[in-house]
Amino acid sequence: MQSRLVTMEEGGTTNPIRTNQSRVFPSRLLRSMLFLLVAGIVLSVISIRMYRNLGVGSRVSGALQACFQEPISLHHLIIKPPSYNKHTMNDSELLWRASFVPQIKEYPFKRVPKIAFMFLARGPLPLSPLWEKFFVGNEGLYSIYVHSLPHYVSNFSTSSVFYGKQIPSQTVEWGRMSMCDAERRLLANALLDISNEWFVLLSEACIPLHNFSIIYRYISRSRFSFMGAVDELGPYGRGRYDINMLPEVNISQWRKGSQWFETNRKLAVDIIKDTKFYPKFNQFCRPACYVDEHYFPTMLTIQSPSLLANRSLTYVDWSRGGAHPATFGKNDVSNNFFKKIREDQTCIYNNQPTSVCFLFARKFAPSALEALLQNSLDFFGY
Repeated sequence: MQSRLVTMEEGGTTNPIRTNQSRVFPSRLLRSMLFLLVAGIVLSVISIRMYRNLGVGSRVSGALQACFQEPISLHHLIIKPPSYNKHTMNDSELLWRASFVPQIKEYPFKRVPKIAFMFLARGPLPLSPLWEKFFVGNEGLYSIYVHSLPHYVSNFSTSSVFYGKQIPSQTVEWGRMSMCDAERRLLANALLDISNEWFVLLSEACIPLHNFSIIYRYISRSRFSFMGAVDELGPYGRGRYDINMLPEVNISQWRKGSQWFETNRKLAVDIIKDTKFYPKFNQFCRPACYVDEHYFPTMLTIQSPSLLANRSLTYVDWSRGGAHPATFGKNDVSNNFFKKIREDQTCIYNNQPTSVCFLFARKFAPSALEALLQNSLDFFGY
C-alpha cells in the first residue's frame, strides 16, 4: 500500500505529512473480526438452549424437510404395506386402526388380492422348510404373520419368507380369551395391508395339502368363508352356554366350531371391531367353556350366517379321544394317508358337492418334516 500525501499550511509553506493507512486498517479489521466472533459464540449458545428447551430444532428441521419432501400420496398412506410386522401400537390402537373400511368398493388403483397366512405358535415353526417350498414362485399373492410368545426371538435368515414376520404379541393361555385376543391381533395386523383379502389361521403344526395355485384358486373363488358353526346339543355344545350371555346371545344362537378358520376381509373386520359380544364371552365363557371354539362361530352366525360355509378347511383327527387331536409323526407320512384326507371326503363348495374339502392338516410333529420334504412333490404337488 502506498502512502497518501497530505498538505498543511505553515507560514505560507506547504509541508507534506504522510499517514500510513497500513497500520490503521489492520487494527480496525482485527477488532471487527473479534467482535463478530464473540457475538457468534453468544448467539450459538443461546440458540442451542432454545432448541433444547423449546423444541425449536424439531420444528425448524420439520419445516425444512416439508419444504423439500415429496408430497405424501395415497400409495404411502394406505396402499403400501409395512416392510416388517413391527409397530408400537397397543391392542386398542391396533384394532381401531385395522377397523378402517373403504366406503367406496371400487379401488382407485391396481390391487392384486392376497391370502394372509397367520401362524399362531408358541415359538419356533419346525415345519417352516415345507412352507418355504409351498410359497416359492408365488410372491405377491400372499402375506405371512406370526404370533408367538413375547419372549421368543426367531432366527430365520434374511432369505426366508418368515424373516421379520413376527408381530408384537402377548402371552396366550389355552382355552382363555387371550387365545382369541391373539387371533384378533393377527387379523388386525393383516388388515393393515389393504391387499390382503383372505385370512387363514394356522398353527406351527399345520401343513398345506395342495400346491399354492390350487389353494389360492379354491379360496379366492369361494362365495363363503370357512368357519365351522354347529348347534351341538350335548354337554360340549349347548352344555357350555351360560344364561348370563343374555341378551346378546340366547341358547338357540350358541355355536361351536373349529379354531382354525378362513375368512374374507369383511368378516375379518367384523371380528376385530366387535365390542358387543367380546365382554360377555370374556366373562362367561371360561373353562370348561373354551372360548376359541365358541366366540367367533356364535358371533358370525348371529351377524352374517349366510356368509359362512359352516366347515373348516383344516383337517384334524379327533378319533383318538381326549382334549387334544391326534399328532402325526414320520411313520404316518404316506401317500395313502394323504389320499384319504384329500379325496375320501364329501362336502359342499359354492353349493355344489365336492371331494376337495381340506386344504390344510394338523397336528404334525417335527419328526415328520424330513419325510414330508422328501415326498412333497408326489404328495402335494410342490
